[in-house]
Amino acid sequence: MNQEPQPVVVKKSDKKTKLLLSLIFDGIGMLSYVAPIFGEFTDTFWAPISGLLLVLMYKGTVGKIAGLFGTIEELIPFTDVIPTFTITWFYTYVIRREE
Repeated sequence: MNQEPQPVVVKKSDKKTKLLLSLIFDGIGMLSYVAPIFGEFTDTFWAPISGLLLVLMYKGTVGKIAGLFGTIEELIPFTDVIPTFTITWFYTYVIRREE
Protein backbone atom coordinates (compact mmCIF):
# COMPACT_ATOMS: atom_id res chain seq x y z
CA MET A 1 0.00 0.00 0.00
CA ASN A 2 2.03 2.89 -1.27
CA GLN A 3 0.56 6.26 -0.57
CA GLU A 4 1.42 9.24 -2.69
CA PRO A 5 3.32 11.93 -0.80
CA GLN A 6 1.13 14.78 0.33
CA PRO A 7 2.16 18.34 -0.48
CA VAL A 8 3.79 20.18 2.37
CA VAL A 9 1.49 22.84 3.78
CA VAL A 10 2.95 25.38 6.14
CA LYS A 11 0.44 26.72 8.62
CA LYS A 12 0.50 30.33 9.74
CA SER A 13 1.51 29.17 13.21
CA ASP A 14 4.55 27.47 11.65
CA LYS A 15 5.52 30.75 10.00
CA LYS A 16 5.20 32.59 13.29
CA THR A 17 7.14 29.90 15.12
CA LYS A 18 9.93 30.03 12.55
CA LEU A 19 10.04 33.81 12.79
CA LEU A 20 10.31 33.66 16.57
CA LEU A 21 13.01 30.97 16.40
CA SER A 22 14.85 32.98 13.75
CA LEU A 23 14.91 36.05 15.97
CA ILE A 24 16.10 33.99 18.94
CA PHE A 25 18.85 32.24 16.95
CA ASP A 26 20.02 35.56 15.46
CA GLY A 27 20.15 36.91 19.02
CA ILE A 28 22.26 33.97 20.13
CA GLY A 29 24.62 34.62 17.23
CA MET A 30 24.98 38.25 18.32
CA LEU A 31 25.81 37.32 21.93
CA SER A 32 29.48 37.25 21.00
CA TYR A 33 29.44 41.06 21.18
CA VAL A 34 28.88 40.80 24.94
CA ALA A 35 32.46 39.55 25.43
CA PRO A 36 34.34 40.72 22.31
CA ILE A 37 37.50 38.55 22.43
CA PHE A 38 35.96 35.48 24.06
CA GLY A 39 32.79 35.90 22.02
CA GLU A 40 34.52 35.54 18.68
CA PHE A 41 36.02 32.27 19.96
CA THR A 42 32.55 30.96 20.83
CA ASP A 43 31.49 31.60 17.23
CA THR A 44 33.59 28.60 16.19
CA PHE A 45 31.12 26.44 18.12
CA TRP A 46 27.98 28.33 17.12
CA ALA A 47 28.82 28.49 13.38
CA PRO A 48 28.18 24.81 12.53
CA ILE A 49 25.16 24.69 14.85
CA SER A 50 23.57 27.71 13.19
CA GLY A 51 24.26 26.26 9.75
CA LEU A 52 22.61 22.99 10.71
CA LEU A 53 19.62 24.78 12.23
CA LEU A 54 19.13 26.77 9.03
CA VAL A 55 19.18 23.59 6.94
CA LEU A 56 16.67 21.92 9.26
CA MET A 57 14.33 24.92 9.49
CA TYR A 58 14.30 25.85 5.81
CA LYS A 59 14.16 22.84 3.52
CA GLY A 60 15.55 22.52 0.02
CA THR A 61 17.99 24.75 -1.76
CA VAL A 62 17.11 27.80 0.32
CA GLY A 63 18.03 25.99 3.54
CA LYS A 64 21.27 24.63 2.13
CA ILE A 65 22.43 28.00 0.82
CA ALA A 66 21.37 29.74 4.04
CA GLY A 67 23.13 27.07 6.10
CA LEU A 68 26.37 27.52 4.19
CA PHE A 69 26.13 31.30 4.32
CA GLY A 70 25.22 31.24 8.03
CA THR A 71 28.18 29.04 8.90
CA ILE A 72 30.62 31.22 6.98
CA GLU A 73 29.08 34.42 8.37
CA GLU A 74 29.48 33.21 11.95
CA LEU A 75 33.12 32.24 11.36
CA ILE A 76 34.10 35.64 9.97
CA PRO A 77 34.86 38.03 12.83
CA PHE A 78 32.51 40.99 13.40
CA THR A 79 29.81 39.83 10.96
CA ASP A 80 27.47 38.56 13.66
CA VAL A 81 25.31 41.61 13.15
CA ILE A 82 23.89 40.02 9.97
CA PRO A 83 20.55 38.40 10.94
CA THR A 84 20.88 35.34 8.69
CA PHE A 85 17.93 33.43 10.15
CA THR A 86 15.58 36.40 9.88
CA ILE A 87 16.73 37.22 6.34
CA THR A 88 16.07 33.60 5.36
CA TRP A 89 12.60 33.74 6.91
CA PHE A 90 11.88 37.00 5.09
CA TYR A 91 13.07 35.53 1.79
CA THR A 92 11.02 32.35 2.26
CA TYR A 93 7.72 33.86 3.40
CA VAL A 94 7.70 37.41 2.00
CA ILE A 95 9.75 37.40 -1.19
CA ARG A 96 8.95 33.86 -2.37
CA ARG A 97 5.55 33.97 -0.65
CA GLU A 98 5.70 30.36 0.44
CA GLU A 99 2.50 29.38 2.16
